[in-house]
Amino acid sequence: MSVNKIILLGNVGKDPEVRYFDNGGAVANFTLATTERGYTAANGTQVPDRTEWHNIVLWRGLAEIAEKYVKKGSKLFIEGKIRTRSYDDASGNKRYITEIWGDNMELLDRKQDGASNAAPFPQPPAGGGAPNEARQPVPPTTLPPMEGSQDDEKDDLPF
Repeated sequence: MSVNKIILLGNVGKDPEVRYFDNGGAVANFTLATTERGYTAANGTQVPDRTEWHNIVLWRGLAEIAEKYVKKGSKLFIEGKIRTRSYDDASGNKRYITEIWGDNMELLDRKQDGASNAAPFPQPPAGGGAPNEARQPVPPTTLPPMEGSQDDEKDDLPF
């Protein structure tokens, strides 16, 4: 058994570039920065912040949502898998690029009035379909009840 799963929480580095296919499918590409905060070690050594840049790829409905709502500086939660591909550059050298193919995305920015704007946009499994098939995001109203709701009292779970 193997697992290819990544979870990122970071800030968008550039507005998404969205391309549409002849069949109506869409793909969005943008960068996401994650930063580990620096610190001072016990011996006084300063360790600076470390920022990693991730290439994000979203397909279908998630690409359309990114086009409408994601902007440079937006704070996002991305859940997906790591994909590496290769290509030949103009000089004929083989180059490799690592991308994060997003399956789920949450917008974590706040609205102007201070209310939370966090909204999940899960991408349904492809089920063998082509990556550019049109899919609709699952609306937030279909999510299970939050912790502490009345449904929790009906659980038979020991925890």
